[in-house]
Amino acid sequence: MADTSWHPAMTAGLQAMHQRDDAYFSNLMQSPYLPTRSRLFAAFRQPMSKVRYILIGEGPYPREESATGVCFMDGAVSRLWSEDGSGLSKKVNRATSLRNFIKMLLVAAGALDPAHTSGSALQKVASSATNAHSPWIQQLAELQQHLHEQGFLLLNASLVFRPDVAPAKDGKAWQPFLQEVLIAMAAHAAQSGTELPSLILWGKIAEQLRQIPAAADFPHIIAEHPYNLSFIRNETMQQLFQPMHLLRSC
Repeated sequence: MADTSWHPAMTAGLQAMHQRDDAYFSNLMQSPYLPTRSRLFAAFRQPMSKVRYILIGEGPYPREESATGVCFMDGAVSRLWSEDGSGLSKKVNRATSLRNFIKMLLVAAGALDPAHTSGSALQKVASSATNAHSPWIQQLAELQQHLHEQGFLLLNASLVFRPDVAPAKDGKAWQPFLQEVLIAMAAHAAQSGTELPSLILWGKIAEQLRQIPAAADFPHIIAEHPYNLSFIRNETMQQLFQPMHLLRSC
């Protein structure tokens, strides 16, 4: 599942978690958690050498089909647009964070007015997106591929979701793991003579990662979590993503 370039860091990270709390993994095995189907480390399919941005969200979606191990990539979503061209698909609208991320990208692309991102304004974009010569991508898999091509490692502060455990608690438990991931990234950058990737932290739980020692040297870009409507109008995010044209089909 994970690219081999990550194996030493992942092993060290899991060992560090066990050293901090030797009961964590045994407790985890005793209760339902997401993601399932061997997707826990799916984000690490992206080779370390290709990483330019480390995007960290809060935690997996709280639905089995949706939780893919890749932040904000909802496994229940395939089509981005409704078949009738009236807006985003129902499954995108159900995934609030993904919906707001896509709307922010449309604002960054100049396709939506930040003051009008729903109703008739969104219908106009969707109508264009569903025509035969659409300039827009159609599937969530295409968006994920574009993010990978831009060098994104799509992580969460907590790699698991449990209905009976506060996300902030699991986020704290996974900090030793992410510490080892950042140590490995810093070592790779030093050995290859490349710049450190930028840490993009979305939401308060992700922002807590600034406290871990290895994060100190990484450039930081911080924003509210995308489930907030204000994320759509976040100019820092618009400026970051605008040159990437993530929603364009070519």
